[in-house]
Amino acid sequence: MQIFKNCAMLFAIEEINKRTDLLPGISLGYKIYDDCGSVARSIGVTLALVNGSEIVFAPSKTTCTRPAYVQAIIGATSSSTTIAVATVIGPFFYPSFLRTIPSDYYQSRALAHLVKHFGWTWVGAIRTNNDYGNNGMATFTETAQQLGVCLEYSVSFFRTDPYAKIQRILDIIKASTSKVIVAFLARADLNVLLHEFSYHNLSGYQWVGSESWIFDSQTAALDIHHILDGAIGLSIPKAHVTGLREFILDEKPLNSSNNELFTEFWETLFSCKFKESSADIQRECTGHEDMTGVQNNPFMVSLLQVLQHIRKIYFTTKEGDEVYFNENGDPAAKYDIINWQQKENGVVEFVTVGLYDTSLAAEKQLNLQSKSLIWVPVSVCSEKCPPGTRKVLQKGRPVCCYDCIRCAEGEINNITDSITCVKCLPEFWSNERRDACIKKEAVFLSYEEIMGALLTAASLFGACMTIGVIQIFFKYRKTPIVRANNSELSFLLLFSLILCFLCSLTFISQPSDWSCMLRHVAFGITFVLCISCLLGKTMVVLMAFRATRPGSNVQKWFGQTQQRLCVTAFTLMQVIICITWLTTSPPFPFKNFKEIKDKITLECALGSAVGFWAVLGYIGLLAILCFIFAFLARKLPDNFNEAKFITFSMLIFCAVWITFIPAYVSSPGKFSVAVEIFAILASSFGLLICIFIPKCYIILMKPEKNTKKRIMGKKVPQSL
Repeated sequence: MQIFKNCAMLFAIEEINKRTDLLPGISLGYKIYDDCGSVARSIGVTLALVNGSEIVFAPSKTTCTRPAYVQAIIGATSSSTTIAVATVIGPFFYPSFLRTIPSDYYQSRALAHLVKHFGWTWVGAIRTNNDYGNNGMATFTETAQQLGVCLEYSVSFFRTDPYAKIQRILDIIKASTSKVIVAFLARADLNVLLHEFSYHNLSGYQWVGSESWIFDSQTAALDIHHILDGAIGLSIPKAHVTGLREFILDEKPLNSSNNELFTEFWETLFSCKFKESSADIQRECTGHEDMTGVQNNPFMVSLLQVLQHIRKIYFTTKEGDEVYFNENGDPAAKYDIINWQQKENGVVEFVTVGLYDTSLAAEKQLNLQSKSLIWVPVSVCSEKCPPGTRKVLQKGRPVCCYDCIRCAEGEINNITDSITCVKCLPEFWSNERRDACIKKEAVFLSYEEIMGALLTAASLFGACMTIGVIQIFFKYRKTPIVRANNSELSFLLLFSLILCFLCSLTFISQPSDWSCMLRHVAFGITFVLCISCLLGKTMVVLMAFRATRPGSNVQKWFGQTQQRLCVTAFTLMQVIICITWLTTSPPFPFKNFKEIKDKITLECALGSAVGFWAVLGYIGLLAILCFIFAFLARKLPDNFNEAKFITFSMLIFCAVWITFIPAYVSSPGKFSVAVEIFAILASSFGLLICIFIPKCYIILMKPEKNTKKRIMGKKVPQSL
């Protein structure tokens, strides 16, 4: 292999010297040293090149020696030795480090993108413990993290490590859950590990390899247990060099030697001595001498004159390849993507399945022919989180290890592997899968639902029942029991009860501007009219018995005209309250998003809470007055007195509305509307049944009691 590399080098120099278009008038010479794969030896031979001398024949036919100024050093194929060489010659102001093959920086990044392309977000890594492996893996790790790829483990190895280190690597791999191993290893290091992997049957893993071994037939031949089957990695593109084969066949073996060291070069350059080199120290070398202090240094001038031309070169080879250097001294990074595929005879074939080219746009740099691959496993710490869920990192573990938590109600996520869920807009709610927002259902008390239908039926039944009582009273309007307690107020009371039953219908159906205002106003006014009539009836009872006392003129001050004015005044007061409420801050339709989280509750906002409670408060005040008057008249003669019925009806009325307040406040959405309707119907039925049903019973079932004599049968008491 080494002879082949030397021959290739010689062939390149001869080709340059033959061509007149590359370096016209200049011939290149060379010195070749063997570094034997050793970093220490590569440094030594490099210093020999830098510090070497050459024999010069002067015109006087005398010979002398002078320093041989090396214009360029071509390093070995190994990154570790080449980096070491570049580091050593840096202080001597070799001002640049140029590559003819891509930097491992690009290879490391390409491997990370390759791993990401296959969705392998949970991988292990093994690297050679030198500059090649450590620097390459550092770049790979950094790029992988940027791409969302996590390393479960990353271990280093060198071929001279003890067996305990190999055993530790085996234990780590066996205990891991990742199925992909990125091997940034030199070929010699991998071959040592491969022997142990085969002995322990460490199969079933997807190997991702660097260019040092992925295209190596010797490594493939050693893999007799097929540990590396299906391996994929990067390789420097192979090129056909015209004439190289013929040149190698004709070339003789080469020898190389070196006999100069760094210490001699440094002592000569700076006219100093290191302590270790000589006891006779004229001036001690520190190792930190500044090259810029060396005067008239033709070595430096010559290097700089050469460098500026090298940096600017741009030419095309006979095979059509472009040669140039970028600002970092690197050529364009291009890699073949190689896949190990076993043929029927068991021999591994290196199949090119793609290309990685950094000269292209970022989205086009990686080009893979996935159909050519024989096996692509899955290697993830956690499966992808589907839409409708979000990722929650597992405590103490890498970012690739997470749990998939379902989005909360009202939140969605319609992409895979999202870390957040998005809250739906107020009018929308998440569907069952939590991957889309759907429009919320608008709910309100409607006629179609059972509760709305029952309340509607009860309302209509109450109104019909009241109309039936009116018909009975109208038919028997001339009988004593109808005429006894102001039949005009009785008919007005029955009419107001019909309105009370019917006003509950305004609370059913979808709220609108008009329905919101109508429902509360109609309720407030009709109930005040109803209570005003009852208040007038109780006052009639009291005034009627007071008028029977000698010299009393109460009847004059509380006749039918005064009763009408009383009812009108009480009702007009409620009308004024309602008008004030409607003109200042009226009720309005309102979309309640908070009451029921997955529905929109359509309801009527009160507008002004003061107006609403003023309406209720006024009704309550009249009801209390009515109850007091009825209570005072409860002991008057039974046959003539309906005060006890009014008292009982007011008890029911007050009980209903006192219970209504906490029930209304605590009921959600449309149920608060149902509570209000129930209170209206319950109090209306209470008034109708307690006051008028007993009279209808007498009229229809006990007509013998519906006589004036029967009504006036008892003695009137002298005092209340």
